[in-house]
Amino acid sequence: MQPGQQQPPRKRILFLDAYDSFSNNITSLLQTLLDVEVSVLHIDSPSLFPLGIDSTPDEEAKSRFVKELARYDAVVCGPGPGNPGNQRDVGVMRFVWELEEGNVLPVLGICLGFQSLVNSCQGGQVKRLRRGLHGMVRTIIHRMDSVAPVEGDIFAGVNGFKATLYHSLCGHVGQEGIDQQEWEEARWQPQDGCPELLPLAWVEEQREEGEGFEAGTERILMAVKHRTKPFWGVQYHPESVCTEEEGNKIIVNWFEEALAWNQKHKRTTLVEGHNLAEAAIKPSLLSQLTPSGEPRASGQWWEKFESDPVLRSVTVPLPRGIPVPDIVEAVDPDASERIILDSANAAPAKSSADVRGRYSIIAAGLDEALRLEYHAGDDYATTKLKAVGGMSVNLSQQVPIARYGSIWALIAAFQDARHIDVEGPETTPFLGGFMGYVTYEQGLMDIGINLDHPRPHHRPDVCLSWITKSIVIDHLAGVVHVQHLRSSGSEEDTWLEKTTGKLLTLQNTQRRPSFNSKKDNTQLPQSPTKRRPSRSTTSIQTPLTKEYEDKVRLCQEHIAAGESYELCLTDQTTITRPLSDVQPLLSPTQPKHPRLSSSPATRPNSWSLFKHLRTRQPAPFASYLRLHPATLVSASPERFLTYDRQGKCSMRPMKGTVRKSDNCSTLSQAENILHVPKEEAENLMIVDLVRHDLHSICGAGNVTVRDLLKVEEYQSVFQMITVVEGQLPRQGGYGGLDALAGALPPGSMTGAPKKRSCEILRGVEGGKERGLYSGVVGYHCVSGRGDWSVTIRSLFRWDDEVGREGGEEEVWRIGAGGAVTILSTEVGEREEMFTKLAGPLRVFGEVC
Repeated sequence: MQPGQQQPPRKRILFLDAYDSFSNNITSLLQTLLDVEVSVLHIDSPSLFPLGIDSTPDEEAKSRFVKELARYDAVVCGPGPGNPGNQRDVGVMRFVWELEEGNVLPVLGICLGFQSLVNSCQGGQVKRLRRGLHGMVRTIIHRMDSVAPVEGDIFAGVNGFKATLYHSLCGHVGQEGIDQQEWEEARWQPQDGCPELLPLAWVEEQREEGEGFEAGTERILMAVKHRTKPFWGVQYHPESVCTEEEGNKIIVNWFEEALAWNQKHKRTTLVEGHNLAEAAIKPSLLSQLTPSGEPRASGQWWEKFESDPVLRSVTVPLPRGIPVPDIVEAVDPDASERIILDSANAAPAKSSADVRGRYSIIAAGLDEALRLEYHAGDDYATTKLKAVGGMSVNLSQQVPIARYGSIWALIAAFQDARHIDVEGPETTPFLGGFMGYVTYEQGLMDIGINLDHPRPHHRPDVCLSWITKSIVIDHLAGVVHVQHLRSSGSEEDTWLEKTTGKLLTLQNTQRRPSFNSKKDNTQLPQSPTKRRPSRSTTSIQTPLTKEYEDKVRLCQEHIAAGESYELCLTDQTTITRPLSDVQPLLSPTQPKHPRLSSSPATRPNSWSLFKHLRTRQPAPFASYLRLHPATLVSASPERFLTYDRQGKCSMRPMKGTVRKSDNCSTLSQAENILHVPKEEAENLMIVDLVRHDLHSICGAGNVTVRDLLKVEEYQSVFQMITVVEGQLPRQGGYGGLDALAGALPPGSMTGAPKKRSCEILRGVEGGKERGLYSGVVGYHCVSGRGDWSVTIRSLFRWDDEVGREGGEEEVWRIGAGGAVTILSTEVGEREEMFTKLAGPLRVFGEVC
């Protein structure tokens, strides 16, 4: 290019998104491999179907679609759940194959897009596989040098490679009718029953006898080319982390063929005009706010709260031999609400392989912390403040969500106004900021799944406290950071001095004191494993074995039908027992219930349950939350998302579990058990889903995978994990909250594709809300850093949920489950569910 010449515009590809959980991985692959601009259009986009896909006349939608296509050099029809014969599953894809001659353009179909192409051709059919191949990695058989090359073969010059498959359905072009003796040559020829398609690649799957089929080889079509139109398709997933890099050449070859076809047919694209599609990356939360200069609010009290903060801190040695709960009780013994994010296995591990956390974070002064609550589906959020300077104020205000666009944009705006720039290396992960929880149901709303309305309660699905007083314990360095985040110019107080003094007193204590003797004087039994709750006082209802196994079979029916690749089925256990916790912060005018004023001397409260659980089942992401109306006791081993102040994000999906036993007591034994196709496929599916979630915010080429399918050891189980990392864009106002909002609900608790799987699971699980279980708990710091864990291996309760005796009882819930795939067995899934249930449930049998 000569000096002064303008660089030619980048080529443009339209990606048709069928709500798959791998779509963003494909758009990233296209952008990085081909250096193109990719726009995304959903298959049922309101811009094409303003009255809905079932009500908008096809001719109207097709007319709009044809005008949009004129802007692009090529189209990619993406993967997705469902059947290509179902209009709602393929949406606008079906119009692509029906384009009139003057509107035709090059197209690549992937998975569902491939099946849609096959289904559209004369004689082409899509049928069920004998058994689905979700998360399976197979060798792709293509022409290579075995037969004469053909024009438009996008596999030309490609060596052998393996690729990931995610499908239960398969394109049929007559392959089952080819005699075995003729197969080697005939498989590359168009078949009489489907003359329009030329096969380009296959997988040959060895099958055992069963389910009405004889043992033998199943011929699975992997790629085709239309003989007269510029249409290609591949069944496998080129974007999967386990598809070998050699497979990238097929994408490059396809686009070269596409551009050559455009040139040969003198097809050009429009540059101007209205674009119906969207960018492949979501806009940041802050960019969605009202433009600068237009006030979003009118200077309400909560907007001025703790503005322009300044951090004051003191660091003291960590008292030797004093566990986190004793520190909590020493510095804040009378707190009615608490938040503790506890690396409960930070102490020296019993095994060198045990995964340990580093920091524990204690929130203090919750009575004077601003609370932000949101009930999914409401058009407002609520800000609350109970006290200021030790005096009760009980402030509360509803904030219209429309003013911000979403609850997440409201949270981002509040945090951004109080952001603190930190120079140099951070000595503590949390300086102050939001701490709290997000429910699974909020995550459903975030991905466009409407909840039942009205819901049977009005509990907060987002509950975050703005913490200004905190204690951060660095277990590795052996120090404690006492921190107070205050508005600049505010008067000094004595909290730092008093708290530091209490910690130093602990340091000088020769024996560990019992700071909570009045609240928790129950002695644990000498033989806790033999102790069982009294049926007259505590009732436990666990999932029924047959019903759970029936649900597993129902999930597999959905998977076999192509509706999902993996379904993370869960169920709940309820424990009903006499009331134990004191209701937080009753106002002076509010009458106290006679059973709420104190805890029975013989009934351990939620804090006691937490202390016992962290002892029996220490975990790197344990937590205790007592935030009216919720109480959570968690021993979670799974990090969901962490991000630093430079925008580096890391997610840690955990799939694949084996319980420690005499037959599986070492890491090597666990690796032999977990490194099998079923377990690896479970993890791989969620890894590709997590990559998709991060790509939606981080953009093309900014997501990587390390520690793929790694087995780690915990106190009572071995788990398979993978680490997926991403880098947020430097420009555009992106922050960790963008990554959090874009990744909920946790993919390890949903399955893939996420949206369709969640819709299916709501039906299979009987419409029960999961609540705190399957949600997340964590913090977002004023520095921009954050860390969130998945709420599993936990027990929780709501203040407004009572048992048979009305206000006399409390109801605890424990969720547990596992990922159902086509390779699952009913017994295996049921055993996994009860294995995960055992730890949290055991505390009731040992303490109560």
